[in-house]
Amino acid sequence: MLAYMRSTSTLFTQPLRVLRGYSISYLQADLIAGASVGVVLLPQALAFSLLAGLPPTMGLYAAVLAGIIGALWGSSSHLHTGPTNTASILTFSVLVPIAAPGSPEFIAAAGLIAVMAGVFRLIMGLARLGLLVNFVSDSVAVGFTAGAGILIMSNQIEPLLRLDLAGNGGLLATLRATVIQMRELHAPSMLLGLSTIALLVMLPKLQRKLPAVLVSVVTGGFVSWGLGLERWGVQVLGELPRSWPPLAALPLLDLHLIGQLANGALALAMIGLVEAVAIARAIASHSRQRLDSNQEFVGQGLANIAAGFFTGYPVSGSFNRSALSYQSGAKTGLANAFSGLFVLLAIFVLTPFIAHLPRAVLAGTLMVTAYSMIDRRAMLRIWRGAKGDTAIMLVTLAATLALPLQFAVLAGVLMSLGYYLLKTSMPQVLDVVPDASFQHWAHQPQRPSCPQLAVVDLLGDLYFGAANHVEESLYAILARHPHQRFLMLRMHSVQHCDISGIRALENILRVCRDRGGGLYLVRVRDPVLRVMQSTGFVKLLGEQGFLDEDEAINRIFHRVLDPAVCIYECELRVFRECQDLPKREFPGGVASLADYGPLPKVEEMSVHTLWQQLRSEAPPLVVDVREPREYRQGHIPEAQLVPLLNILRDSESLPRYRQIVLVCQSGRRSMRAAAHLHHSGYYDLTILHGGMLAWEAAALLEAVEVPE
Repeated sequence: MLAYMRSTSTLFTQPLRVLRGYSISYLQADLIAGASVGVVLLPQALAFSLLAGLPPTMGLYAAVLAGIIGALWGSSSHLHTGPTNTASILTFSVLVPIAAPGSPEFIAAAGLIAVMAGVFRLIMGLARLGLLVNFVSDSVAVGFTAGAGILIMSNQIEPLLRLDLAGNGGLLATLRATVIQMRELHAPSMLLGLSTIALLVMLPKLQRKLPAVLVSVVTGGFVSWGLGLERWGVQVLGELPRSWPPLAALPLLDLHLIGQLANGALALAMIGLVEAVAIARAIASHSRQRLDSNQEFVGQGLANIAAGFFTGYPVSGSFNRSALSYQSGAKTGLANAFSGLFVLLAIFVLTPFIAHLPRAVLAGTLMVTAYSMIDRRAMLRIWRGAKGDTAIMLVTLAATLALPLQFAVLAGVLMSLGYYLLKTSMPQVLDVVPDASFQHWAHQPQRPSCPQLAVVDLLGDLYFGAANHVEESLYAILARHPHQRFLMLRMHSVQHCDISGIRALENILRVCRDRGGGLYLVRVRDPVLRVMQSTGFVKLLGEQGFLDEDEAINRIFHRVLDPAVCIYECELRVFRECQDLPKREFPGGVASLADYGPLPKVEEMSVHTLWQQLRSEAPPLVVDVREPREYRQGHIPEAQLVPLLNILRDSESLPRYRQIVLVCQSGRRSMRAAAHLHHSGYYDLTILHGGMLAWEAAALLEAVEVPE
């Protein structure tokens, strides 16, 4: 607990570390970068505050406080915090159902929601929840940003054309009202706004080093002043107060209003954090700076809290200003703090000029900015990618245009989580066979698999959401090959396994053993193995069930599989070990057990029962149907060697009126021999259950051994 408190306290002392490590040699570069960013921040702060339905001064105050606090308490040297188009349109969308834009209630709610969003971000930073932003996928961000850009452009139609669209909500309602009132548009405002748009589009193509936004806004202001367009009805910002950011009277105890704003504040917090962290990471990929997401959360939270308390509104990270800070040569975060001081100076010095800025000019500026938010290249890339990502992007885009923005964000996040859960709950379960070089395993449905052994790749985690899918998929694979008794699972892609996954493996193991076979696992990850050990699955499966992948097939082939199936029944050569194996044909060609028709129910005898009967006065005749090589490696002393092939060719050498106990490695060849003998007129037939594997496991091999 003490260690946590110490680490938490360091999140609030970030300015001390910034100042302590500051070199005076950085000052000139930071001042130049701060001034460069400030000249862009000033017109953007004015435009974005209007976009949010708020007085321009609130944008200026938010720019001052957020620029300074976000720079000092953040971890990035280049991330610039302040008013943004996304935060502005989201603020407007959340507040417009609660109060009329520009009203005292609307202004107070804007400050309150900034504080609430800041508290959410601060708590997430203190709780070390920086990883939560990963749950907002790129598809959600791209879809939401494109939708927000379209909404911003539609919301700027009113000031651009000087129409009265008040009371019309939503994209379609705005477009419909615009068409109806088209005859009432104000031509001077429209021409001024369109000229600003043209200048913003053309200027970067002619000269990239000039701040296009600042040049366009200043040019539009001088054109309006020089032609006296105010007398022609062009609306301007009006007189602005020259003062320090004042402390706002926020309704902090209005629980009803807090409840109304809660969802929107959470959406602002999440989207703002996603924006800020994504921008910081993008810049850091060029600057090679190491970032701390939790520190960035704290910086973003404190910036919003300060902006809310001092007559501002919600803020976030800005990509174009952050990129400009990096391109201008900023060395530390103080450069962005200097940009806030630049705006503060402008409040006292440039207020007379700002008062005469036409709203149509700022509307044209926002139109171009909003259009740039529609990242067509990213949308096309997602469209060409996975269908799930495409669906998430389109749903988020549609929800942004049709629903309140906080619900659009929530819809996109929930759909992303749902898509993630769907993908993880349905991992691929593929039966694989070796490739032509026997170096790699591959899913090749066109190639047949081994009739005794199924090899399966599990490509996903075995947790409660996926366990049933994996189990059913394995059942389906075994059902397609009813004679496969052994199953080998390649577990290299299974990073996590819980009790539901263990139960699924237990069920599969039971099915394999019911078939007279077994289950083998290779490449089990250490975390998964620890779960298997703690739940008792390792003991249930047995140590022999865990194999080294390089030796697994060789071990199973030579010690587990029934060689008679490979020699007499199987024409395939699936594994490397099959290549040199002799393939013997039955008389009349390759046959199968099904060729004998309905098989009789042949009794099975346990190894202990056979051991006792061998000591009786009338012991049965034990016929070992394995190959001579296997017989020499170990056999029941009383057993008579009659290889299966000899029985198939000539079964008349065995007595018909004596009980015959058939023995093989595991029981498969004994069933084959029993079917053939029964077809030839033998009835007193018994199979040793489990074959020599069971006999050896019961330690009876030596118990009945007799000296020569």
